[in-house]
Amino acid sequence: MAFWNRKTKDSARPEADSSKTEAPEQSAAPKSDATNNAESSTPVEPAVAGHTQERDGKDNGAKASWWRRALSKTNELLNTDIRDLWKSEGRLVDDDFLKELFAILVKTDMGNGMASKIRDSIHTQFRGRRIDMDEAFQVIREELGNALRSKQSPLARSKTGPTVILVVGVNGSGKTTSIAKLAHRLTREGNRVLLGAGDTFRAAAVEQLRIWSERIGCDIVQGEHGSDPGTVVFRTCQKAIAESYDVCILDTAGRLQTQSNLMQELEKLKRIIAKQIPDAPHEVLLVLDATAGQNAISQAKGFSQAAGCTGIVLAKLDGSAKGGVVVPIAEQFALPVKFVGLGESLEDLAEFQPDEFVKAFFQ
Repeated sequence: MAFWNRKTKDSARPEADSSKTEAPEQSAAPKSDATNNAESSTPVEPAVAGHTQERDGKDNGAKASWWRRALSKTNELLNTDIRDLWKSEGRLVDDDFLKELFAILVKTDMGNGMASKIRDSIHTQFRGRRIDMDEAFQVIREELGNALRSKQSPLARSKTGPTVILVVGVNGSGKTTSIAKLAHRLTREGNRVLLGAGDTFRAAAVEQLRIWSERIGCDIVQGEHGSDPGTVVFRTCQKAIAESYDVCILDTAGRLQTQSNLMQELEKLKRIIAKQIPDAPHEVLLVLDATAGQNAISQAKGFSQAAGCTGIVLAKLDGSAKGGVVVPIAEQFALPVKFVGLGESLEDLAEFQPDEFVKAFFQ
């Protein structure tokens, strides 16, 4: 089944001169700084596709197993630390218990807000009574599930013309690989996909995306190293319209959320897109490294303000990350998690499923 509803740099570049025309807009070449070294200048050879099981396959047991592996660190925290709260058959819900429970929940990266909500819900329902572990887990499941389900939405689809997906994030987050995985999914569904290699200031990113495109069997538009990313975006949109592509996925240069001039450049790229394709970009996906923890919240705030993000791709959820960070992001910024990524293979991208996610916390 299709995963969307068909009906419906970190490089320190000087800020571009806003007086220049927007189709395309020019940017100066980046200066060398520490963030430019976040990823190697040598292109990474993509992993060979096809050796892992399809994550969204029909085997529910395999999917459940995948979610358990992906959330193994969070699962260990909850199932080990929370179990330690129960020294006997039941635990009196008093101030000491609630304080200990809150501290454990915060360690999963779900944030103070959700941890407080769970603590207060248990306080309201069980204050002065004894609670067993299963009862506590049920409250946690309900609160997490309600928070995540309320923010979910399918990947947007253009009603006419190509669907444009702009992908943003910091270097090292897994952005380029996530683009390849997404393009692979769309291509397998029968869509004609066009990639735009807009990270022109890092040669390795362009080369890696080119290699991926060849293996996936989709087309790519790229520019010279150090050239204006706006030119690549402009040319990619032109080609997508002229040759009737179904989907256009645009990469952007990695940048830190604190680099205001580079964040403003994202706004200009969006204007270039919108001048050619009305209502585009239809999705602005922020790729976050699941291992970034609370720093991911800062990234979500910065990119949401600058680029108007519409969803999250949570990359590198490989068992070493605490997956609870999706909860405060969904709550604070109303950003649904669209996909989660595990590993380097093209199949290692799963549509985010709140119920499976919450269930895996406790298995």
